[in-house]
Amino acid sequence: MKKKLLAALLAGVMAVGLTACGGNTSTDAPAADGEANGESAAGSYTVGVCQLVQHAALDAATQGFQDKLTELIEADGGTVTFDVKNASGESANCASIINGFVSSGVDLILANATASLQAAQAGTTDIPILGTAVTDYGTALGIDDWTGTTGTNISGTADLAPLDQQAAMLNELFPDAKTVGLLYCSAEPNSKYQIDTIKPMLEEKGYTCEEFAFADSNDVASVTTSACAASDVIYIPTDNTAASCTEAIRNVVVPAKTPVVAGEQGICSGCGVATLSIDYHQLGEVTGEMAYDILVKGADPATMEIKYAPDTTKMYNADICQELGITPPDGYTAIEA
Repeated sequence: MKKKLLAALLAGVMAVGLTACGGNTSTDAPAADGEANGESAAGSYTVGVCQLVQHAALDAATQGFQDKLTELIEADGGTVTFDVKNASGESANCASIINGFVSSGVDLILANATASLQAAQAGTTDIPILGTAVTDYGTALGIDDWTGTTGTNISGTADLAPLDQQAAMLNELFPDAKTVGLLYCSAEPNSKYQIDTIKPMLEEKGYTCEEFAFADSNDVASVTTSACAASDVIYIPTDNTAASCTEAIRNVVVPAKTPVVAGEQGICSGCGVATLSIDYHQLGEVTGEMAYDILVKGADPATMEIKYAPDTTKMYNADICQELGITPPDGYTAIEA
């Protein structure tokens, strides 16, 4: 009887031991395919979007960003919510918007345009920040020894079409012009950067250049009038204030018969004759891909190089060209109405 009892006890101990071993084996089983390959399934994210002002270019960049990031995260089984705020062209509003995002603890901030990026830079050093539609990051962020990365929580995409090609395009269209008026907003450092860069390029081509800077939307019409009186051609860089005031500019330049070469498609659509333009929706998509890499793959903005739109296109405004009697050469695409 004792032998039977001892055998039963030993059998029970062995059963428990086997069960424990079985449990340990299951925890050491190979991970799922995604984990084994170092991939991370997407989770749930909130992204704050601060857009400086509403106009076609910035709207397209924001939409492209949302479209691409949503596509990528949902493909991984995750979700993303966007809190989109418009600063109505006021830097102070950008600061308030960014502070709200920081307080609510968003996972990432998209800063659309330079003033938004500067506010985000001042608002947080912890939350990842991506800029878009920013012309020059070294200028915007006050980085003198610019190398292509910020070394901070900031990266993003730039909307600068090559300025040497813009100067060449202006010369191609208006080889007989003598004077070029450089029209821009003095409150936008990236606009000043573009003017300072393209001015010597135009002067090398034989043009006499004069700067005409407006402080804000209130004096756009009067400054444009002065520019028309002194210029054969006007050049407007990628400039948010100009982009939001194209009707006021058009109402001056078209009656004055002064053609405008613009730094981007939205300005050209409103008041210009031609532009070397990027696709802002495409630029936003590139930014969305960068956001995915940060949120899902753990990429570090500090080491992510600033990216650019892959393509530029020579475009013309058919209506204004017709009004001014200008026929673009071959290779220009009409801007769709």
